[in-house]
Amino acid sequence: MKYRRLGRSGLKVSEISLGSWLTYGKSVEDNIAAKTIQKAYELGINFFDSANVYERGEGERVMAGALKAYARDSYVITTKAFWPMGDGPNDRGLSRKHVMEQLHASLRRMKLEYVDIFYCHRYDPETPVEETLRAIDDLVSQGKILYAGVSEWTAAQIEEAVSTADRFLLDRIVVNQPQYSLLNRYIEKEVIPVSQKYGIGQVVFSPLAQGVLTGKYKGGKIPKGSRADNAAINMFVKNLLNDGTLAKVDELEALAAELNLTLPQLALAWVLRQENVASALVGASRPEQIEANVQASAVVLPEEVTSRMDQLFPA
Repeated sequence: MKYRRLGRSGLKVSEISLGSWLTYGKSVEDNIAAKTIQKAYELGINFFDSANVYERGEGERVMAGALKAYARDSYVITTKAFWPMGDGPNDRGLSRKHVMEQLHASLRRMKLEYVDIFYCHRYDPETPVEETLRAIDDLVSQGKILYAGVSEWTAAQIEEAVSTADRFLLDRIVVNQPQYSLLNRYIEKEVIPVSQKYGIGQVVFSPLAQGVLTGKYKGGKIPKGSRADNAAINMFVKNLLNDGTLAKVDELEALAAELNLTLPQLALAWVLRQENVASALVGASRPEQIEANVQASAVVLPEEVTSRMDQLFPA
């Protein structure tokens, strides 16, 4: 496993990280989840991602519980806040009240004294950025958060966060968590240049495009139990299950075979070719899945190969 600095911070994270969205605390039994998380740690993954909204805290509970076997300073664990956690008017967003209450609730669930990274899970147009960053800054001062981040913020919103932090001498964000894959390259145009300007690293989710870049949806068929079979998210996957995209995925799989790689390994290696990407966040429901994915960390793709991939899936 290789490690990269997270933006301009001193924190080093594994190039492959493990997340708990749609898996732990829900579709994967706790004992299998624990084995998968522990296998990831044994293979050199030191970066584990969760959020309060993942099964209303169950994702956090399972992930942190599995990591209790290891020294706390040997891994990086995250959580987030923004999405609704109740029916009340203050049970969502990035107000000081919601951020404070949700961070403390996450710490109680995970039985931790601090999280390494706290993400603003989306931009909140109803709360001043200063209010949110000041709440996070206070939690950093209390030692309950080490680093601040955002998820799926636009370039303009990232600029606003940096300028606000500098104006009021608050902790800057050091990481953005956007979606990024061969099938979704939107961050290349504006988000990455702005992030590079301010020393902010990317930790990208869905690097395998919700499983489309694993080759499991050949012919547009949807395997039972797959993400496209999940009513909660199938809209995101089914939009990609068209004949043109699937034909290109078949070509990509043939290219992977030429390189003695699996299709997921090739897709992950392509994401990691981007210097501003600190880590590619994957999901895994079984230990053997994470064993295969971590091998992408050792792959360096020749320029000829990345050019062929860019022709198949242009920005």
